Amino acid sequence: MPMRSVAEASLGINEFTAVPKLPCDIYAAAKTPCVAAHAITRALYANYGGPLYVLKRTSDGALHAITPVAPGGPANAKDHDDFCAGSFCKIHRIVDQSGRGNHLDTAPGGGSVPTADRAVDASREPLVVYGGSKVYAAYFEGGMGYRNDNTSGVAVGDEPESMYMVTSGDHFNGGCCFDYGNAETDNLDHGAGTMEAIYWGNLNWTGRGDGQGPWVMGDLENGLFAGNNTPQVSNKPLAGLRFVAAMVKGRSGNHWAIKGGDATKAGALHKMFDGPRPRGYEVMKKQGAIILGIGGDNSNWSVGTFYEGAMTNEYASDDAEQTVFQSIVDAKYQNVIS
Repeated sequence: MPMRSVAEASLGINEFTAVPKLPCDIYAAAKTPCVAAHAITRALYANYGGPLYVLKRTSDGALHAITPVAPGGPANAKDHDDFCAGSFCKIHRIVDQSGRGNHLDTAPGGGSVPTADRAVDASREPLVVYGGSKVYAAYFEGGMGYRNDNTSGVAVGDEPESMYMVTSGDHFNGGCCFDYGNAETDNLDHGAGTMEAIYWGNLNWTGRGDGQGPWVMGDLENGLFAGNNTPQVSNKPLAGLRFVAAMVKGRSGNHWAIKGGDATKAGALHKMFDGPRPRGYEVMKKQGAIILGIGGDNSNWSVGTFYEGAMTNEYASDDAEQTVFQSIVDAKYQNVIS
């Protein structure tokens, strides 16, 4: 994959051309609207020009919101760099673009790790989107996590939902658990079916895909699953990719699906599994919190990278997910070199 230099990328801010439909526009058009939309890299609605994330500068504790360079565009990395110049910045909050207020703040302690999590280094990983715009990522290095236990509109019980995440294909481990999705509202393990989140990594615990990983799996609490068998041979490892798109969705009637693929390649979204849940998870007991980078009980031993993601409170169609995936490809994720 070609890489842009930092100097080249900084000039690319003027190259952005408005995109008519972004992931949450696509979900909305398919009658499966986003109830949470989080991204460090770009807007997820074509008309969204509000905050993407909030920086906290350690030298003086000042806070500063980073917006897209234009509605529907990439994050304003120049504003980020100017605010953090001569100091160290953390990502204080990842803002929910859906309008429901489902923002992600650093996670409090939980049943697994009782101490609060740390915020990520806001400038640890620069990259490029849209062919020339420098942006940043949320780079998790263990002991880091974000959460919202008091959400609006997120699926509970056996209600349907769909979610996607764009993550790094070469930054993962076998620690529990690099998740994005639905979890318990009190940071404790409430047993099978009280979570439904995307997992990325190569932890071989209760379930696994084919080969040695890494895999896109679902964290359903007290178990990571690649389908309903172990190993789930249809769930192929996504090894050697730089950027990965991951999707999980579930509905009542004991049905869920897992998809994943190269986030830079058109047509590369693969259905890893589509069928009944594992035994003991037939009727879900989701609680509706949102987590990022951790497990539901604040298990925070994983590493990973978050670029963007969203959640709906309906079961998205395959056609809608394919169109969302194409929007990810059209964002042109690529490395940047210093």
